[in-house]
Amino acid sequence: MAIEVRRFDTALGAEIRGVDLSRPLKSEDAKAIHSAWLEHLVLLFRGQTLTDDQLIAFSRHFGDLEFPPTKLLKLKKGIEQKSEIPPEINVISNVKENGKPIGQLGAGEAAWHTDSGFVEQPPKASILYAIEIPENAGNTSFLNMYAAYETLADALKARIDGRKAKHDPSYTSVGVRRADFDEVTDVSKSPGPLHPIVRTHPETKRKALYLGRRLNGYIAGLPVAESEALLGAIWAHVEQPKFVWEHRWRVGDVVMWDNRCAMHRREAFDDSVRRILHRTQLKGDRPY
Repeated sequence: MAIEVRRFDTALGAEIRGVDLSRPLKSEDAKAIHSAWLEHLVLLFRGQTLTDDQLIAFSRHFGDLEFPPTKLLKLKKGIEQKSEIPPEINVISNVKENGKPIGQLGAGEAAWHTDSGFVEQPPKASILYAIEIPENAGNTSFLNMYAAYETLADALKARIDGRKAKHDPSYTSVGVRRADFDEVTDVSKSPGPLHPIVRTHPETKRKALYLGRRLNGYIAGLPVAESEALLGAIWAHVEQPKFVWEHRWRVGDVVMWDNRCAMHRREAFDDSVRRILHRTQLKGDRPY
């Protein structure tokens, strides 16, 4: 069966049909998926049944694998995954066994963010596979950052032209401070790299807003109050529903997104229900 690309009637996203990701991927199919991914930013594959090794094998068609955030940041304190989980896999889960979390991020709301923007060379892609999913809960939404930049008011574009923003690793996307980091009291002095607020996609050459996350965001070279006001204006524009696609998960879904031009968030859900997903990340380049 030939691969079919079904574009969503939203700002971004498409479903890929006619491919079993548990089987070796033909080169022409990998090229077709890559092309669709660059065009639509986020791809959905339904009804997949994968081992971790098969998820890794699929991911490698699109680049070299990157480690999860705990290893990227070389944290000494953090959640230890089960020994049988490959080091390239990041477990996203609220489940606890023997009183200890088996994965990251729990059940709380995950604010809009860019995956691992807090390293010098952030991953270009994330690929997330749903293993256990609560019914109608824990939806993930995605934002088209090309469109957000292209429709930004000219006055705001001029104010951020050439500027860089801090991407602080101190807190997770659910707002929990990582044990290796101190509490942030002055965003202008927080840790993390500076990345251009407007980045150029290395493959499509299109420009997109690259914000990381709102928590502890800071625009280098500005007084904190001015940075806060400018970031507030940008985020007010970005968070409009017209830029968003919301995904309702099913067991067996694989979702692949372009970290360089899309942001995402997860809604909170009942912590008494189980949610387990496995994620890979692909190495990226330094934003420019």
